[in-house]
Amino acid sequence: MSGSGATQLPAEFFQQPGVTGMVHLAALPGANSCSQSLAATIRQACRDARALESGGAVAVIVENFFDGPFARRRVPRHTLAGMTLAAAAVRRAVQLPMGLNVLRNDARSAIAIAHLCGGAFVRINVFVGAAVTDQGILQGAARSAVAYRSRLGANVQLWADVDVKHGATLGTYPVERAAADAAGRGGAAAIIVSGSTTGQPADAGEVRRVAQALPGTPVLVGSGASVERVGEYLPHAAGFIVGTSLKRNGDVSAPIDADRVRALVRALRHGPDVHATS
Repeated sequence: MSGSGATQLPAEFFQQPGVTGMVHLAALPGANSCSQSLAATIRQACRDARALESGGAVAVIVENFFDGPFARRRVPRHTLAGMTLAAAAVRRAVQLPMGLNVLRNDARSAIAIAHLCGGAFVRINVFVGAAVTDQGILQGAARSAVAYRSRLGANVQLWADVDVKHGATLGTYPVERAAADAAGRGGAAAIIVSGSTTGQPADAGEVRRVAQALPGTPVLVGSGASVERVGEYLPHAAGFIVGTSLKRNGDVSAPIDADRVRALVRALRHGPDVHATS
């Protein structure tokens, strides 16, 4: 069984750092703060995806960002249905590879949506180990994710956070050891290093240490990337997952601003002194 219309990651995807842009879905039907129709949310998601594509992003991630408070394990059926419809629409709207992140840590739902809607990868917030979060203690999802992907025959990469934002990792082992476990024992295709909360910069030292510990595994900066800060992470970052700084006026609740996407892409290509939109 195969997914429909997938745009897979090309072999050279991680050879040059690029921008993977977040498509933050408005609160879906059934969520506490839902204030608009699913049709309106899907139109907004497609507009954001097109802005990311026109600005030069290399991929997009569809995420139920505004659905909080999030489910600790499996998302409700209505959330799964809404995200599937949104992802399918985004897949039709742009030619970029698409990823899924089903918050808070529903790896199997993300894999299912990606597989059936033409996604190329999923982001999993707690992949190995455990973390204390606002949802309680989240357990690593590596085993269930790998087994479910195999069951579906899904050609979907697993991108794993380490020391995930909005959480505190249980245990005292260093982030580079968690990254090694995620890649070596869990089978993650890429490792994500983020700041403590949404939009907060990742620690450049952590990015460097993880990249040095895993020379064969792409390491992505998962939060806080901006035109002003991007130089801190090069040459160790293989890519950047970006949401807040690409929004109009840097407001996480605003639409994606294609000019901000272009400015960040230029900074990656030509250096961080490019400040077309600040």
